[in-house]
Amino acid sequence: MNYENLSGNWNYPNAIRAGAGRISELAEACRSLGMRAPLLITDPGLAALPMVTEAVQQCNDAGLNCGLFSAIKGNPNGENVMAGVAAYKKGAHDGVIAFGGGSGLDAAKAVALMAGQDRPLWDFEDVGDNWTRVNEAGVAPIVAVPTTAGTGSEVGRASVITDDANHIKKIIFHPLMLPGVVILDPELTTGLPPTITAATGMDALSHNLEALCSPFYHPMAEGIAVEGIRLVQEYLPRAVRDGNDVEARMQMIVASAMGATAFQKGLGGMHALAHPLGALYDAHHGMLNAILMPYVLKANKAVIEARVCRLARYMDLPVTSFNGFLSWVLEMRQTLGIPHTLEEIGIDACQAEKVGQMATEDPSAGGNPIPFSAAQYSAIFTAAVNGTL
Repeated sequence: MNYENLSGNWNYPNAIRAGAGRISELAEACRSLGMRAPLLITDPGLAALPMVTEAVQQCNDAGLNCGLFSAIKGNPNGENVMAGVAAYKKGAHDGVIAFGGGSGLDAAKAVALMAGQDRPLWDFEDVGDNWTRVNEAGVAPIVAVPTTAGTGSEVGRASVITDDANHIKKIIFHPLMLPGVVILDPELTTGLPPTITAATGMDALSHNLEALCSPFYHPMAEGIAVEGIRLVQEYLPRAVRDGNDVEARMQMIVASAMGATAFQKGLGGMHALAHPLGALYDAHHGMLNAILMPYVLKANKAVIEARVCRLARYMDLPVTSFNGFLSWVLEMRQTLGIPHTLEEIGIDACQAEKVGQMATEDPSAGGNPIPFSAAQYSAIFTAAVNGTL
């Protein structure tokens, strides 16, 4: 397929402009949402790159008063969000450009939410009907521009923000956090190094896979998840092998958006463990999901086997059993250079009991096919530390 044909305008779940070079439409996208003075929010690493300088310049050349904020961590916390709100107000901004990977997108969406709120950030944690507390008139419009193919936060209505005081990741949610316009431009992802391409791509796989295996009823999300997994199967190795393969980058950035669209059906044990581990060890979220994946799959085998076998047939795997699919996951990780154990990224089992308890309290645990106890999560975590499958 010619990658130049991989472009279009979609309206599911939000307005998406997909295709190479479409970052050129950023200023117009901002204007379409009524912005005159957007604040571009990204991470410090991207802020130093030409793509961000050029994005800000494009907006300013178009007559927009575009500012830049980049004081956020790899796992953004509440302090980062409120610092962004202060910058938003100081610059008299009227909208947000969420630019970057998961950290930049999540922080930016939370800033947009908090720009016009009187309550503290944590009052909007995704628990019960907390979202109804939001002053909707105070939520800023958002244009989202992902630069990695992993989180899919550009098509989501929530942000994962670390509560440093309690060493826990919390999900902040409101329907108006869904960006008004998304620009999926694969050329913005070509500079990602192979390691980050692999980790973020496996994150996209985890989103699609956990959505597929979630016990909740949402056939549309399930269908999206199946095709998202196939795209990862076909294109992630290519994107890692050749970062300038624009077709592979395009298909992966779409697979990422598909995963985040599908997981409205639910996530599961991978994320229930990855969230506390990210909060406790400040580890890369995608890498955590990549390492945890086979251990969580095996623990859920009794419930998900038939569904995984159906998936294996769709993927045209040589062995269409649960073990055949698990072998594919292990082979994919080895091909991409993903570590087999958490120990290899500096995580030991000394906090196994705490991790297990935190996993049961994570919202993602509610979508796991089996309602694991704290002890069972501790055992899965320990197996992932030691490499015991």
